[in-house]
Amino acid sequence: MFRCAFTILLIMTLALPAFGQGPGSPYTPIFMSPKLGQSVEQQDRDRYECHNWAVQQTGFDPYLPAVPAQHKVAVVAVPPAGHDTAVMGFTGAFLGALAAGPRDAGVGALFGGITGAIIGAASDAARQDRAREVEEAYNRREQMQNSQTEINSYNYRRAISACLEGRGYGVQ
Repeated sequence: MFRCAFTILLIMTLALPAFGQGPGSPYTPIFMSPKLGQSVEQQDRDRYECHNWAVQQTGFDPYLPAVPAQHKVAVVAVPPAGHDTAVMGFTGAFLGALAAGPRDAGVGALFGGITGAIIGAASDAARQDRAREVEEAYNRREQMQNSQTEINSYNYRRAISACLEGRGYGVQ
């Protein structure tokens, strides 16, 4: 009867903002202006080559899809709270009445029901605690991933800016 099961639900927002538009997004546009009169074709080529170089240097490509922050994980204990309390209470009452015999069936049912409900409540509480622990672990992992993405994004911006500046562009 002591099951510790839980279900992981992905809660998604249907209207997701474009990449880099969400709150706390590490994406910052980089504006470049030619200082040496480079042609539009040269600017496109330099931007492309600097992007590739920055990705190679940092291992981070801001154009690859990432899991949006709107995809949160909620861990829900299954069966719901109170399930084991009710089942164990009923089972305890039934077994208590059987064990007590016909004359003391009421007292046996009462004692068995209370005992079963206490055991069931402990099982419910343990399942809820475990679901909470798993959800906290997911949240910690998401925070670490977000921190790493911010660091990688910052390093990418530094690398592409250095490359573009080295090719004669003003970068903001």
